Amino acid sequence: MVAAAGGTIAVSVVVPVYRSAPILPKLVEAIERAMSVTSLAGHYEIILVNDASPDDSWLVIQSLARTTAGIHGICLRKNVGQHNATMAGIRYATGRSVVIMDDDLQHPPEAIPRLVAELDRGYDVCYTRYIGRKHPLWRLLGSRFNDWIATLLLNKPKGLYLSSFKAMRGDVAREIIKYDGPYAYVDGLILDVTRTLTAIDIEHGERYAGEGNYDLRRSISLWLKMATSFSVLPLRLVTIAGLLLATVSGVAIVVVVISKLLNPQTAAGWASLLATMLFVGGAQLMGMGIIGEYLGRAYLRLNRKPQYVIRETTAPGDSGPKEFAGA
Repeated sequence: MVAAAGGTIAVSVVVPVYRSAPILPKLVEAIERAMSVTSLAGHYEIILVNDASPDDSWLVIQSLARTTAGIHGICLRKNVGQHNATMAGIRYATGRSVVIMDDDLQHPPEAIPRLVAELDRGYDVCYTRYIGRKHPLWRLLGSRFNDWIATLLLNKPKGLYLSSFKAMRGDVAREIIKYDGPYAYVDGLILDVTRTLTAIDIEHGERYAGEGNYDLRRSISLWLKMATSFSVLPLRLVTIAGLLLATVSGVAIVVVVISKLLNPQTAAGWASLLATMLFVGGAQLMGMGIIGEYLGRAYLRLNRKPQYVIRETTAPGDSGPKEFAGA
């Protein structure tokens, strides 16, 4: 049974929701079943964040909130993506620990007590490692690339998979939600706050219904967010590339001049000149694009572009996010 109003909340389960109307009742049932046989029974809440889903997800969330105490719904005015929606849910969480999971039942709710147990052992954050992943090949390759990028840009510990199914202590969650920029990346914020991390192995299940919502466009957006919001390494790489190009160009000019002086009959190499110009021009445009990404994000933050805008919640008379119950 989910915690009744006024009860002590040990765990807040935050679930961003998109195109999952038929799955949500099964998800809530599975969470309740997993928690009922542990000491967390009656001491947890479930926060379902509707990320402007085009299906009936919000109607289902409202129905679940009416029939089950401890289930809270948040409906966003527009789609802002998984990480921003997760931030909205964390801000409403009141538990001493916060668990984040997907809405498709590929994350087994039975693992929630194990995640919380790792926090009780002294870790700040516990991630999950998937056994037998049920994702398509392009998604698996994308995850490996994302892991490599995170290691390079965020100094992520090697071997740690930044899964979307994780648990964190309440004091870590409080630090994370201090970030008010428009482009939230939860794992980047976690790595900025703490390195006391661990992981457990879980079985990765099949999606209960429908198709996954992550596509190549969303993956590229996540990579750009990671690169330009939490690291200046791309700018440094552009600077190094510029220095190398300038050095190579200088050497090439000296070689061409010497060759012409020694062999006046040497014909001008228009093809090589054009190729060099196109190469240098492409490198310059790439550098300008990266700089533009940084400037654009800084501009949007200065203009207070919101992470999300809440349309309504299921709590009558709700006055906004509550305080965490404790560390």
